[in-house]
Amino acid sequence: MKAIIPAAGLGTRFLPATKCTPKELLPVLDKPVIQYVVEEALEPEGVDGVVIINSHEKPQIEAYFSVDQEFEDMLSSRGKQAEAARVHAASTLPVSFVYQDEARGLGHAVLQAAETVDEDPFFVLLGDYFVPDRQMCVRMAEVSKAHGGVSVIAVAPVPADQVSRYGIIAGECVGCLPGAEATGEQEGAVWKVTGLVEKPRPEDAPSHLFIVGRYLLSPRIMELLATQGPGAGNEIQLTDAMERLLAEEEMYALVVDPSEGCDTGTPAAWAATNARMALEDPAFAEAFREELGEKGERFFG
Repeated sequence: MKAIIPAAGLGTRFLPATKCTPKELLPVLDKPVIQYVVEEALEPEGVDGVVIINSHEKPQIEAYFSVDQEFEDMLSSRGKQAEAARVHAASTLPVSFVYQDEARGLGHAVLQAAETVDEDPFFVLLGDYFVPDRQMCVRMAEVSKAHGGVSVIAVAPVPADQVSRYGIIAGECVGCLPGAEATGEQEGAVWKVTGLVEKPRPEDAPSHLFIVGRYLLSPRIMELLATQGPGAGNEIQLTDAMERLLAEEEMYALVVDPSEGCDTGTPAAWAATNARMALEDPAFAEAFREELGEKGERFFG
């Protein structure tokens, strides 16, 4: 089974920083964002490789996941064996690349990996959000297995006055994860999806659950994407193909807590994620507080 990570965007929200450095390689502590996403993607049982949808304008991503023996040898010769080992571990992750050189939407990006999925189910993980404990996709796989291998999406509740900003699912709660004792829109609840509504008015929203950015999809979606016409923004939308999939196959949704993950999609979110990760990581927390000094005490206590 493969996991797909779209990473062909220009990262314009981060300009001028992303003029030369892809936003996916911006660091969170001592690793780039995309490495966290790759490691998360490899966590579910059965995932044996990650396919990154890249642009030819961003060769730095492919270079990062390639072995540089000369660089590793140089680090080792200077007594930095631990650093060399971390560099080597990142460069030997099972990552491959396909390319999307024309911005035609998320569905079009996913379609570029059609030949790599071998008619198997596959994950899609959006690259500006990662889950530090790597368990969200694992739980989605459990839901899929419990319902015969169906497609599963991660969803989370949003306030009623914000539903018009998101794609919202329609459906009904049919259970929960083992031990969760969750109902309705509570974390751990499992829904059978009957529809996907793009940016509904609050009074028309069938639920308050929006797609978080984690998908486990049937291989049939690739065939549907191949014939999918342009949708919103004149782009090939993944959600449009998923609506067509619903006419043929069952689909379920797992309610998650979005704060379980870390957002890096905007400069403010990226900065907050660095602070959060530094405070939660014993290897960084004390030094981080020291660097902030008295000003940090006011913000973080």
